[in-house]
Amino acid sequence: MSRLNFKLEATAIGSRARAATFTTLHGEVETPIFMPVGTQATVKNQTVESLKTAGSNVLLANTYHLLLRPGAEVMRRFGGIHKFMNWDRPVLTDSGGFQIFSLSKHREMNEKGARFLSYVDNRPILLTPELSIDMQKSINSDIMMVLDQCIESNANHKEAKAAMELTHRWAKRSLEARGESLQSMFGIVQGACHENLRKQSADVLINLRVNGEGFDGLAIGGLAVGETKSEREDFTAIATEMLPDNLPRYLMGVGTPIDILEAVHRGVDMFDCILPNQYGQRGVAFTSLGNFQMRRTVYKFSEEKLDPSCDCLTCTHYSRAYLHHLMKTDEPLGWHLLSLHNITFYHRFMREMRSSILQGSFLNFYNRKRKELVMTDQENPPTPMTPEKPYKKDKRLSLGDYEVNDSGRGFSSIRQKSSGEVMHSVNPPQEEARNLYVLPARIEERLNEIHEVVIWDVGLGAAHNSMAVIHEYLKKDYKGKIHIISFENDTDPLKLALRNAPLFPHLHHKAPVDLLKNNKWISPLENIEWELIQGDFSQTFQGAPKPHVIFYDPFSLNTNVELWSEEVFQRIFNYCRGNEVQLLNYSASTAVRATLLAAGFIVGYGPATGPKNSTTVAYNSLTLPNKQGVTLLGKEWLQRWEKSDVKVPRGLMKSNEMEFVEKIQRHPQFQIL
Repeated sequence: MSRLNFKLEATAIGSRARAATFTTLHGEVETPIFMPVGTQATVKNQTVESLKTAGSNVLLANTYHLLLRPGAEVMRRFGGIHKFMNWDRPVLTDSGGFQIFSLSKHREMNEKGARFLSYVDNRPILLTPELSIDMQKSINSDIMMVLDQCIESNANHKEAKAAMELTHRWAKRSLEARGESLQSMFGIVQGACHENLRKQSADVLINLRVNGEGFDGLAIGGLAVGETKSEREDFTAIATEMLPDNLPRYLMGVGTPIDILEAVHRGVDMFDCILPNQYGQRGVAFTSLGNFQMRRTVYKFSEEKLDPSCDCLTCTHYSRAYLHHLMKTDEPLGWHLLSLHNITFYHRFMREMRSSILQGSFLNFYNRKRKELVMTDQENPPTPMTPEKPYKKDKRLSLGDYEVNDSGRGFSSIRQKSSGEVMHSVNPPQEEARNLYVLPARIEERLNEIHEVVIWDVGLGAAHNSMAVIHEYLKKDYKGKIHIISFENDTDPLKLALRNAPLFPHLHHKAPVDLLKNNKWISPLENIEWELIQGDFSQTFQGAPKPHVIFYDPFSLNTNVELWSEEVFQRIFNYCRGNEVQLLNYSASTAVRATLLAAGFIVGYGPATGPKNSTTVAYNSLTLPNKQGVTLLGKEWLQRWEKSDVKVPRGLMKSNEMEFVEKIQRHPQFQIL
């Protein structure tokens, strides 16, 4: 029996969509429901009053962030989050599992919990299931989530099984830690994209009891973290089929309106996502006429209301022209108004779904909305795409071997159809480009030593890395010049991203257009030059200006073996002689690091990204890593490598393996440590 007194009111005809109610400590909840994300006891750009006006009934807050600031003591002093933020309706708290997964700083996972450094004061913290639940009790949320280990949804079976089993052990400890608290608690079904693991996880959590009590609801975790849209839909259906009818079902971190529609159709009751606010801040509005990008010049003189079917404050009082002006000038009021409209749109959408389920007309609603929710304003004038011809949208979202991939978490990436490989699949691409490439390159420090810093951007893709440099330095005052050279043999990813510019805000700039047109862009002050060299990088880099920094970001070893070979790395190493060079790469692969070492590079640990504790950084001398304080691979790494099953590069001839191994063992890097 759930503490929430869950009541299933109706299941749709011809669908698994459900309408239900449940009762929390702070009021009744009707499903399907969308919960705006108030990570740090606030929904970005909104007030409590505006949220209530929009129709919000349940908010999500994050245990990890509130633990670090303001902390448990403040929460206890106020008696919990409700008084603290002046919110008198239900609150669900995430446990911190996803934040552990996506930490940008080093963290260590073990049986006890997750150890990491606080981003507030750099102090070490061990987040255990007990600490997570104790903090959620201090927050006094209506629904607590167990601490889980989230991994990429496309992880292999062995990794997914280990993470799932750890999640189960932590779930039991979380349930034990609840004690006599009246708060409800949800378990989290894991198992990545492995059907047998999802079944096993659901069975374990459904039957888990502590002092005779089980979970009050079950969440589907580990989706929207790397899988395709179709995989997400398939595994949502697989998971809900395994969950009991008498408990609420929560799909974590999803998503766009179309994603939510598909998940409700498959039997999900509860959703959360930052997307309404994040898209609002980017200028995107969800409307009954399609998704509008309010930065488009076509709205400059438009006196129409944003959405003729909406009566929110934004649509009632402001024109499209005014909203366009606010977005073009980056005024926070514009972020507030568009986010308010988007949240209102989501809540109205959930009410419409609930009503159609109760009235027995959901299937008609579903078929109609599947067309309406993918309409856009990209035609000029801004009319929605004709629903009867959805293939037009498919054409815009696909070019050659590439297609737009919706992460379901507020950002889009580019996917190669033939390999299935997604560029920047886990983290927001611009955030990852800045944290993984731009900041570690320490470009300003290099400019203090040399007049011109040359950056090789190997694998232009959708231009996230190069545009991250441009956005970071375009308005900064520094001496010298930044010269970016992008290497790419197929510019279709960039062309496709530009075609869908509302989904790729980093391209809202003249630079990428000029680059494709002229193979070059120069900033107005002529202190940044961006050049494109097309063709196979292994054949075209000789003759280019020698780099000081290399963003090594081609497709992975699985897709593009040649660019990860010792021969190519050695040619790069030899070509760069005379410059102090830093090479940054997203991989943490033992084989990749060994290949760089064999080619002559000094190799160290790069910044963490997404699920990886570290990435890779390489140098052609010891001077620069010593100056930058980078931790190099040491004898501990060498010992692990010697025991590894993947210590030599793929495709290396058996007769050359011993020579390769000796190169690593004799490498000067390990002789001086």
